[in-house]
Amino acid sequence: MEIRYCALAAFCATDPRDKVKAVQTLWQNSGGMVCDAGASFGASTAPGRPSQPLLVAPALVPRRSPFTPAGHAALMHSIAHIEFNAINLALDAVWRFAGMPEVYYRDWLRVAAEEAKHFSLLQSHLETLGQSYGDFTAHDGLWTMCEATQDDIVARMALVPRTLEARGLDATPLIQAKLRKVATPAALEAVGILDIILDDEVGHVAIGNRWFNWLCQRDRLDAATFYPAAALRYRAPSLKPPFNLAARKAAGFTATEIAALPR
Repeated sequence: MEIRYCALAAFCATDPRDKVKAVQTLWQNSGGMVCDAGASFGASTAPGRPSQPLLVAPALVPRRSPFTPAGHAALMHSIAHIEFNAINLALDAVWRFAGMPEVYYRDWLRVAAEEAKHFSLLQSHLETLGQSYGDFTAHDGLWTMCEATQDDIVARMALVPRTLEARGLDATPLIQAKLRKVATPAALEAVGILDIILDDEVGHVAIGNRWFNWLCQRDRLDAATFYPAAALRYRAPSLKPPFNLAARKAAGFTATEIAALPR
């Protein structure tokens, strides 16, 4: 039993429940497992996914308002889809990139386990609404960036946790504010779930920051110039206010980086 090989097996699982169980089992057993940093598994493997949800262009995904039961369910589904993709993103970081310190692989395996917890919480919430993951359309923007950076670990750390996932730190309090206005039992339950997710995601972005800076030091790259160049090369989405400055500070963004955020 080897951590990176098992991460790949979980990555390839198509049924969401099977994927979650595989990740949870791997995380629980990982303390007694070896980690082969030198193993190579190829670079073209796609994540295992269910046949639903139907994936469409981002512009074709309807806007989701939490002020109706259907809108609330669709909003929670969109977040569940992000968390399902995040499981695969973390597993991909474990199995795809060879030659890293062992703690790197264990960091991202922990992230995968926490993303699996988030997905399970959201799936259970959807079930209380009479829905399930796959019942609404979704888009593939998060995974597109993962594919684009599959041969560049520095860009992966720069643009997935430090950009896409950091945007979640900014968006979550805004979503929670809307849900508090709705104030139904379902909406308030969702606020609590998002509290758990936000707290964990600060740690996930911090892991991305740590390994991005470690890689820049290893490869003698200037982090301040590498980041905007990578964002341009891989067409990363632009950052837009408002920003969750407290969460970004807790996640390890420097005062210089925070000061440079657009107003």
